Amino acid sequence: MANIIIFGILAVVIILAAVYCVSTKYIMRSATSLLFVLFGVAGMYFVLDYTFLGAVQLSIYAGAITMIYIFAIQLIDRHKLQGLKEKLCGSRVALGAVVGLAGLVMIIAILMKNRFLYGGELLPDREVNMQTVGTALMGADKYQYVLPFEFISIFLLACIIGGLMIARNRKEEEE
Repeated sequence: MANIIIFGILAVVIILAAVYCVSTKYIMRSATSLLFVLFGVAGMYFVLDYTFLGAVQLSIYAGAITMIYIFAIQLIDRHKLQGLKEKLCGSRVALGAVVGLAGLVMIIAILMKNRFLYGGELLPDREVNMQTVGTALMGADKYQYVLPFEFISIFLLACIIGGLMIARNRKEEEE
C-alpha cells in the first residue's frame, strides 16, 4: 500500500514538473523543473527496487546532463536570452497536434502488438544478477558497451573544453 502512495506522489510531481518545464518562460526555472522530473523518475526506479537504474538516473541524468544544460544556458548571452520570445501561431500548434497524435497512435499500436493491453506474458519471470549487468556494461565483446562509454566520455570532455574556450574568448572580448 505504501508503494502505491509513493508511486502516486511521484507521478503527480513528475507530471506537474514536466508541465511547468515546458510552459514556463524562464529558462533556468525550466532546467530546475527538468531536474525535479529526473529526480521523480529516479524515485520511481527506487520504488520498483531497480536500485542500479535509480543510481544511474541520479548520477548521469539528474546530475551530469542537467549540469550540462545549466552550463550551456549560462554561456548564452543574456541579452539574446532576454529578447527571445516565442510567438504561438496556428500552423505550429496544428503541426504539434498532428505530431502528438501520430506519437499516440504509434504507442497504442506498439502496446497492442506486444500484448501489453490484454495481459500477455512478455518477460520471463527471472532476475538478472548484477554481475551480468556489470559484464555487459564494461565488457569489450559483442553486445557489450565499454567502447561506446569511452566515446561518450571523450565527446563530453571535448564539449567541456569547447565551452571553456568559448567562455574564455568571451571574457577576453569583454575586457
